[in-house]
Amino acid sequence: MTNKTLTALGVVLALAGVGVITLNARAGTEMPAYMVDDAEAIALGEQVYAENCASCHGTKLEGAPNWRQRGADGLLPAPPHDATGHTWHHDSETLFKITKYGIAKLIGDPDHRSGMPAYEGVLSDAEIIAVLSFIRESWPDDIKAAYDAREAGE
Repeated sequence: MTNKTLTALGVVLALAGVGVITLNARAGTEMPAYMVDDAEAIALGEQVYAENCASCHGTKLEGAPNWRQRGADGLLPAPPHDATGHTWHHDSETLFKITKYGIAKLIGDPDHRSGMPAYEGVLSDAEIIAVLSFIRESWPDDIKAAYDAREAGE
C-alpha cells in the first residue's frame, strides 16, 4: 500500500471510532453525574427549577397537596422533591431519564399516562443535571450521605 492509501485508511478508521464513541454516548451508556460541588450549576438548577418545575412540584420542592392520592383525572399529583418525598430513593440515572424522556418512555409503555412531561428538546442535559443537583443539595446531610453511598455502590 502507498502512504496515501495508508493515510486515507487511517482517517477512515479514526472517523469510524469517533462515530462509535458518539453513538455509545447517545445510546446512554454513560449517564451524566450530578455536579454537587458546582455552585454555578446548583444556582442554574434553582433558576431552571423555578421556571419549569415549581408550578407542579412546589416552589419549596414540597410537591402538590395529596400527592399520594390520584386526582379526578386518574393521575398522581406531582410528588415532593424535598426530604418528605421519594426522589432520593431513585438513582441518578433513573431521575435523569424520567426528566429527559418521561416515564412512559422509561418504562417502555407509550400508553402510560403521567402528569410529568418529558423535557427532551426543552431542557439541555446540563440544565437537567443542574436541576437534579439543586434538588439533591436541598436534602438534609443524612439523606445526601445515604443517597451518595447508594450511588457509589456501597
